[in-house]
This record gives sequence, C-alpha cells and structure tokens, in this order.
Amino acid sequence: MNGSMYSQEVMDNFRNPKNMGEMEDPDGVGMVGNPICGDVMKMFIKVRKENGEERIADIRFQTFGCVAAIATSSMTTELARGRTLEDAMKITRNDVASALKGLPPIKMHCSNLAADALRAAIKDYYKKAGRKHKPIKGSDRKK
Repeated sequence: MNGSMYSQEVMDNFRNPKNMGEMEDPDGVGMVGNPICGDVMKMFIKVRKENGEERIADIRFQTFGCVAAIATSSMTTELARGRTLEDAMKITRNDVASALKGLPPIKMHCSNLAADALRAAIKDYYKKAGRKHKPIKGSDRKK
C-alpha cells in the first residue's frame, strides 16, 4: 500500500494509535460499522462528574479496518478526552479530518464512523443513566 496518500498525522496515528484497546467496566459503549468497506469501530467511555458537568475521563477504541479507520479512531479519542459530553457530541468528521491534516476523499467515511461511534457511546451512557441525550444543534453528519 502506498502511504503517500496519507498525511504524516494519519500515519503516526495508524502506527502508534492512542487509546487503543478494550475498557473494563465502561460507562458507555458505541459500536458502528460500514457494510460497504467492512470497517467496524467500538468506542468505550468513562464519564466523570465535575462541577456539575459530565466529562469524558477516559476513552478507548477497538477498530477493525484500514489505515484511515484506525487513525480516525485514535484521533477521535484524543479530541474527545476531557471534553464535556455535550462538546464531545459536537465533534464532526471534518474536525477529525482537520486534526489529521486531511484524508483522501475516498476515506472520509472513516472519520464519519469514528465520530458516530463516539456519539453512540455517549448515547449509550445516557440510556444506561435513564436519560435522553440533548439534541445537539449543528451536529448533522454533513459537516
């Protein structure tokens, strides 16, 4: 495979992914997949309540997929760590791609999957807590 189509940031996050692995006793788990390319991502979050806000204290991922899928999962966990749940829900595929200094257009769906897995984990946390998540303004997938 020719790595030159990927930025240095993508290759760094692929070769040395951050926050990879399963999490014991997570507060929320989100799993998404793309039947066309076969990528599957699973995100785990631990939530800490601090000053009346719920923040992502720890986040991990397991991804079965291509270079871009692993790199976007790694970057999404880095972007989400420490954020409030509300802020983390607003992370878009463009945020992930920008942090990675771009993705080839054919691989943009990978960053969409990573952001979707994060949102699914947060929704799972709210569901387990018996609450509905607040709809996020401006979080539509086309961004």
